Amino acid sequence: MTGRSPARLARSYGWTLLALLVLAQICYPLTGGTTRARLTVATVVLGYLLSVGHALASRGPRAAVALVAVATGGGFAIEALGVATGFPFGSYDYSGQLGPKLAGVPLIIPLAWTWMAWPAWLAATRLTAGPGGRPVARWRWPGRIALATVGLAAWDLFLDPQMVAEGHWVWRDATPALPGLPGIPVSNYLGWLLFAVLMMTALRPLAGPAVATTDARDHPMYALYLWTYGSSVLAHAVFLDLPASALWGAAGMAVVAVPLAVTLLRTRRAHDRDAGSPRSPVDVAA
Repeated sequence: MTGRSPARLARSYGWTLLALLVLAQICYPLTGGTTRARLTVATVVLGYLLSVGHALASRGPRAAVALVAVATGGGFAIEALGVATGFPFGSYDYSGQLGPKLAGVPLIIPLAWTWMAWPAWLAATRLTAGPGGRPVARWRWPGRIALATVGLAAWDLFLDPQMVAEGHWVWRDATPALPGLPGIPVSNYLGWLLFAVLMMTALRPLAGPAVATTDARDHPMYALYLWTYGSSVLAHAVFLDLPASALWGAAGMAVVAVPLAVTLLRTRRAHDRDAGSPRSPVDVAA
């Protein structure tokens, strides 16, 4: 790694791991049974390594340790509490399909919290950054935490229906449920919101500074968030026969994913204009 800048390292590491993760997720609907369960575990591990590795490469050891402590450690603690008491998600049990457990929680589960917590945080950071990527004013921090909370919690509108359909966990009392999403109580989604806001509040002072909007080091993580959104809508609607979760997830994650895509597109266009590189009509026609 000698001679490579942190920004370049973060980009190359991020894009490489993201490519492997995308490949694993493309294979997911083509498999079944034990192979699909193993592919689920492999995907979560890749996502975890991607997020933690990116935090380390882009913002240093403090941010990476904070992410692991808050998201991985906190994720395990809240899941162990949930399995033991039913709070805050509702009463549920994990099957043995996701590997070894500790306190009734598959060890892979806290990694999943970490995997998506980091891109959700960075997406919210990007959307609330000041001009030129400068740190936001103090009063904007609640907005950043709120966006990051929704960005993470809305992912569960895809995740839980998919994992319940695969039999990875089951709810003891699944009422009341969202329309079209039987088998999962509304309390689960409220629990996600509660824990996500606690996680993002704890992560905020430890996650490192915002980077300039023109800095490409976070682009792999933006791509991860947008890929997760778009691929989940497609997979649930077409390949997994889960049309209701496709609609709920599309609406929920759109709160962050759509503004993020628009912001990145506008930034790209502005950068091209400033660099004098927009294609002319002749170039487009060619």
